[in-house]
Amino acid sequence: MKKVLVGLSGGIDSSVAAYLLKNAGYDVIGVTMLIWKKDSPYPAPVSPNSCYNPNKAEEMDEIRAIADKIGIRHHVIDCSELYERNVLDNFKNEYMNARTPNPCIWCNALIKFGAMVEEARRSIDFDYFATGHYARIERIGDRYAIAKAVDLKKDQSYFLSRLSQEQLKTTLFPLGHLTKDEVRKIDVSLSLHEEGQSESQDFYGGDYTDLLQQNDEEGDIVFKDGRKVGSHRGFWHYTIGQRKGLGIAYSEPLYVISLDPERNLVIVGTKEDTMRSRALCSSVNYMACLGFEDKEYNIKIRSTSPGSLGRVRAVGPDSLEIDFASSVNAITPGQSAVIYDGDVVVASSIIERVL
Repeated sequence: MKKVLVGLSGGIDSSVAAYLLKNAGYDVIGVTMLIWKKDSPYPAPVSPNSCYNPNKAEEMDEIRAIADKIGIRHHVIDCSELYERNVLDNFKNEYMNARTPNPCIWCNALIKFGAMVEEARRSIDFDYFATGHYARIERIGDRYAIAKAVDLKKDQSYFLSRLSQEQLKTTLFPLGHLTKDEVRKIDVSLSLHEEGQSESQDFYGGDYTDLLQQNDEEGDIVFKDGRKVGSHRGFWHYTIGQRKGLGIAYSEPLYVISLDPERNLVIVGTKEDTMRSRALCSSVNYMACLGFEDKEYNIKIRSTSPGSLGRVRAVGPDSLEIDFASSVNAITPGQSAVIYDGDVVVASSIIERVL
């Protein structure tokens, strides 16, 4: 009997994933990772609706009760040191360099499917690792690739786009072919949670600038031609494409078009100034194949975007250039550009600069 280690958060999705695998005949073991570090310099979130929070230890009794109800063993692994270094420190460093990171993407690749699984293998024997993510894995020749879930409203392929071939070959996503409604019905039938329970979780339940631990520092908001049009409390309070909260009276709506961390400047322009059509990306993670064809791909530069058509070419072993078919709003350094061929992820990369 094949053994599967299932990431068990206590939520509906991971609980149903564990049940489905056990029902399919696997020997299932639940595992919960702790990412809160008691002596961390980072503050606790205002809202408990957060992956990063000090209450996970208190929730452990509920998670164990779910594991008992499903009929599986349960383990806890402390990943707090690595999470602080690889996710929180990276988040802070990126923002203070005027970049916008994707903490969930790095957490998945480096912690949840990386360090936690590696640590688990030291004491637990298992063949596969599974989670309650809404995504699928496709085998294409001798390679593995993430593919979109059947339920596109819940699809999480963007956040899983940096998983390696080694990680993908031993990963299972039992919810990839189900809708959220179907998963909720299974959960209700098993009485694992109260009907109608909300379980949406953010990376950090509060103002993300709390994690930056920066005192306000007054600076100028300048128009793209250098004219001062306002003041701000620190460039790190702003993101590329932002419109609201600028506090500027102008003849037309203004948007943040770039940030200058060295001079603590927020540069603004019109809507037209936020539109660009080319970008250079680095840190390429190839999935479906090791190159790009001369055709248009669908490219997502943020998780909530439906994507935009564009051509892609490699410009080095670890870099690529994207030429969008039409201008795209707020291409943001630090964010991930994920390239799809249909439902399948061809590659994932990090946006370095607009060309």
